Amino acid sequence: MELLRVDSISKSFGGVEAVKEFSMVQADAEITAIIGPNGAGKTTTFNLVSGVQSVDRGYVTFLGADITRMPPHRIQALGVSRTFQNIRLFDGLSVLDNVKISDASRLGYNMFDELLSSPRVRRREKEIQERAVAQLAFLGLDRYAGDKPSSLSYGLRRRLELARALMPEPKLLLLDEPAAGLNASEIRELMDTIQQIQLEKKISVIIVEHHMELVMNLCSTIHVMDFGRKIAAGTPREVRADAKVLEAYLGDMEEVC
Repeated sequence: MELLRVDSISKSFGGVEAVKEFSMVQADAEITAIIGPNGAGKTTTFNLVSGVQSVDRGYVTFLGADITRMPPHRIQALGVSRTFQNIRLFDGLSVLDNVKISDASRLGYNMFDELLSSPRVRRREKEIQERAVAQLAFLGLDRYAGDKPSSLSYGLRRRLELARALMPEPKLLLLDEPAAGLNASEIRELMDTIQQIQLEKKISVIIVEHHMELVMNLCSTIHVMDFGRKIAAGTPREVRADAKVLEAYLGDMEEVC
């Protein structure tokens, strides 16, 4: 089933086109990647799909609904969640509360309910608590529930950000350089986790990543960008053999495959 369609989207900054007529289709429960050198437009593409930045031209549809100019919170409510290159956690809150607050858009009660601590509030708070604990357990973070994020290692902070992205129960997960800063062991664990997310939670995943071993071993389809344009797309084997890709970015793929 078609989940996401990106149709010829473009975005310019000060006369420079960061993304130029980029298109792709993402199927349900699929793991794909967008790769390319620094400055190719990968993160900007994520920003356009998730509503963080506005599209100049083109269209984005999710489950058949036009989300081209929706604000990020509405896109998330429809089922699109994401992580960022730079970890975005609330260091003043506990690990558990960081996960709970990421589902604020679906609270289901208003300020008056909260002031009165109505039954609806108590039911919803209990449900949020249970789901947050379950997300932490799924990612092996439950033992840190009461800790502050600042006390965690970098790899665990990355994992906590992933738990926050999963909390809204998305249908599509956008991971922006999830392996950045991780060591080899942590990257292998991340690969296992992404596969587990796709298989057990039936979530479709798009990854922006420079770590080629992760991309080549996880993804069924790879989209390659250079200077804002898509220059190739295909299976890992097809991308490895594409002359334009080798020239623009990957070099000798034998070193990573």
